Amino acid sequence: MPRIVAGWAGSLQLAVPADGTRPTSDRTREALFSMLESRDAIAGAAVLDLYAGSGAFGLEALSRGAASVVLVEKAPRAVRVIRDNIARLRRSAPGPIDARAVQQAVGSFLAQASGGVGLAFLDPPYDLPDADVAADLLALAPLLTADAVVLVERSSRAPAPPLPPTLLLERTRTYGDTAVHLLAPA
Repeated sequence: MPRIVAGWAGSLQLAVPADGTRPTSDRTREALFSMLESRDAIAGAAVLDLYAGSGAFGLEALSRGAASVVLVEKAPRAVRVIRDNIARLRRSAPGPIDARAVQQAVGSFLAQASGGVGLAFLDPPYDLPDADVAADLLALAPLLTADAVVLVERSSRAPAPPLPPTLLLERTRTYGDTAVHLLAPA
């Protein structure tokens, strides 16, 4: 079972959907969050966790000081798990937290979402076509703040996803079978 790695909810165990998800390892999340903290990308950020699975990324961001998180997942079972994980986090929180799970396809969510997003994480299924990931990034880009950070998790055997002209690839980190592409507004 994954856990919250650090912050006020550090070591809190999270549930994972029985099937259909591929949770990011604690070690990978720890490395990514260290990188994000060094960029001062978490504190006070409005976070989107797209293809949220268990919600571990977004909930980790809250534990480390994000202002809010919206966790988007279309699978009903996964959304139930995310809502349970939010409830666990609320029970251990030092005060109120702004977290909500949305059961919706990522593309349709982004089409009606409002801006101000400072940190976004996309962890789509590895078999989701690059064209779909590119469409999600195109829809996400206008919602981002000027200093936003976007992390896209894909298979390390695949190339970086095609990017809209409004996003730049800053770097790619590889963790075993996982490649994480760090993007920023152009």
